[in-house]
Amino acid sequence: MSLINTEIRLGAAENAFAQIVWDHEPLSTGELVRLCKENLNWARSTTYTVLRRLCDKGLFKVDDGCVSAVLDREAFKAVQSEAFMAETFEGSLPAFIAAFTAGKKLNAQEADEIRRLIDACVEETPQKMPQSGSGTEGGAK
Repeated sequence: MSLINTEIRLGAAENAFAQIVWDHEPLSTGELVRLCKENLNWARSTTYTVLRRLCDKGLFKVDDGCVSAVLDREAFKAVQSEAFMAETFEGSLPAFIAAFTAGKKLNAQEADEIRRLIDACVEETPQKMPQSGSGTEGGAK
């Protein structure tokens, strides 16, 4: 069973808040209030409400007044991408790529980058060792 909440959904305001935390973590709750006031024009109470909500969702944590991520930005994107693919394309990466590239051409650099990403993720298939006594190695014909 995974400890990561794969059902984390962020609205636009929560996403803007998350970006602030990821950009500045670890940070004190006071610093977070200041940054949210400067960047989002939020009151202290709004900052604490959203922080509590995202902590409850398992995205962030507060220890002794210090805010940090439970799930970093890249891990969050990966979880969101997997959930989107599961919901929209029944978990099929080829179906996703077909839909994503439908009606548009990739330039050579994009195609090369995608190939490199795929090559880095390909599972190696273990090669079967010949079984002894199978008649494939020397001996009677």
